[in-house]
Amino acid sequence: RMEPPRRYTIALNADTAYGIDRAKLRALARKALRAEGIAAPAELSIVITNAATVRALNRDYRGTDAPTDVLSFAQGEGEAFAAAPGASRHIGDVIISIETARKQAKQYELTLQDEVAHLLVHGVLHLLGYDHEQPEDARVMRAREDAILGPAHHH
Repeated sequence: RMEPPRRYTIALNADTAYGIDRAKLRALARKALRAEGIAAPAELSIVITNAATVRALNRDYRGTDAPTDVLSFAQGEGEAFAAAPGASRHIGDVIISIETARKQAKQYELTLQDEVAHLLVHGVLHLLGYDHEQPEDARVMRAREDAILGPAHHH
């Protein structure tokens, strides 16, 4: 019996095309998972949507009634979730606000594509347990982002 290929499945849903290269974003998500040593098969969902939707999610799930640029919802947080051997692990969802990305791209003089790429990698790293509450943690997270994105994406 042939083993199925072990791979990453990246679902990318966007309300509209927003002038973004989705294939590039999916490839970047795969690169981030590979760089972090995530075993395949694994799945990741990326949603690019409007600020109002992101704000509502932030309010309902995080208790913060404010817009934000990217939200990460990890799957099975806190509990060991049983999966059949060889079953694909769903890592979680990264939700990006296109309006906030647009505003930040202008502010940082980046293309929208580059800003969304940065938010995507930032969101994936959050899913994998990185945070930036402490300066040292922020430095580590930034170094991982640079390693995955390359040096051109700095804020």
